[in-house]
This record gives sequence, C-alpha cells and structure tokens, in this order.
Amino acid sequence: MAERTQTDVALADSNPLMLSALSEFFERDPRFSLVTTAGTAEGFLEAVLRVPVAVGVIDWTLPMLGGKKLIEVLRAQESAPRVVVYSHSDGQDIPRKAMAAGAAGFCARSEPAEKLLDIVADVGRGKMVFPFLDVRELRQDPVHALTAKERILLTALAKGSTNKQLAEEFGISVNTVKFHLRNLFEKLDLSNRAQAIAFYYSSVHAQSSSPAGDDPAESLRD
Repeated sequence: MAERTQTDVALADSNPLMLSALSEFFERDPRFSLVTTAGTAEGFLEAVLRVPVAVGVIDWTLPMLGGKKLIEVLRAQESAPRVVVYSHSDGQDIPRKAMAAGAAGFCARSEPAEKLLDIVADVGRGKMVFPFLDVRELRQDPVHALTAKERILLTALAKGSTNKQLAEEFGISVNTVKFHLRNLFEKLDLSNRAQAIAFYYSSVHAQSSSPAGDDPAESLRD
C-alpha cells in the first residue's frame, strides 16, 4: 500500500482565537501537516518564503498588506503556496475578488470547519474550489463599477485639480469630494490620485465623453 502523504499548510489570521481554533482543526486532521501560522500578511509571506508549503489559508482582511495584495505578491514568487481565502462573505464580492487575484479556493466562515478542511485538501490536489460565481463579471472593465458621479469626478481629477478646486468646480463640499474619491479608489483598486490619473489616461480617456448637452457639474451635485 502506498504511503499516505500529507499536505503542508500555513495559516494566517489576525484574530488569535480564530488562528488557535484553525490550528487545532488542521493538527487533528491526518491529511495535513501544519507548518506555520501568522497574524499578519507580512508574517505569512516571510514564513512561506522561508519554508515553502503547498497550501496557505488566509483571511481576506489581514492587517497592513491585505489578502488581495498578499495573493498578488505570492503569485510572483517561485514555489508559492496555493491560497484558500477563509473569510466572511457578502454575496459573491469577496470570492470574486479572491479568484481574480489568483486564489485557488474560497470558504466562507459561516461554513462548518469540516468544509474548509475538505476545500484545502482539494486545493492541495490541484483543484480550484469556489462557490458559484458569475465569471462574466470577472472580465468587466472596472470603470463600469463607477457611478455616473464617480466617472465625472475621475475625468475632472485627471486634469490635476485639488480637492478644493474640485469642490469649487462642482459646488460641493471638500468632504463630499473626499467621500467620492474614497469610493472611486476602492472600486478601481487604486491607492492615490496619481494612480487614478494614470488609470484614466490608460483605460478611460479614449472611450469616455460626456453626452452632448450634459452639464458634468450639475450631474455631480444631483
């Protein structure tokens, strides 16, 4: 009879109680060998680069780097683990983002622990395991996620205007400008104004224009 092999696993969760509980589940299951645990994305990254494992189980909201960036960094590394995201889920949003980032599986925290263990075992055998997703949305241009107000603001932002200038141009408060910018950055997965301007000129400028007769400032005030 062939010797049964174990899947090497690393865990990352910022909640010490959750990390302890997960560790116990994996240590009890003979299918796995728990190699390391971490409370941050950076700690997980350092650990798995030092001691490679087959599968990493991470929370999507890990401190500092975050789950999405962690997965993207791992994809560029040799011998990187396949990643299962174990996190709270509101509909398809996080599973979709995890798949787009390069994760191999997703399990909601509302599922029994046994479901997570089975998913990790499947991922360790080379499978991808996700709940049903409308994959057509994975291919959508991210600009389609913006509201009409946010598209108008992105166009104005590309001119190099400050928050104060944007507020004066559109007749809204600076705080309202900041609110729209935060939403815009989050939807486009951007970190700052420079990235937003670069996104506009590389992805939007060639195909975006205001309909004839529309007043952009009036649209933003509505």
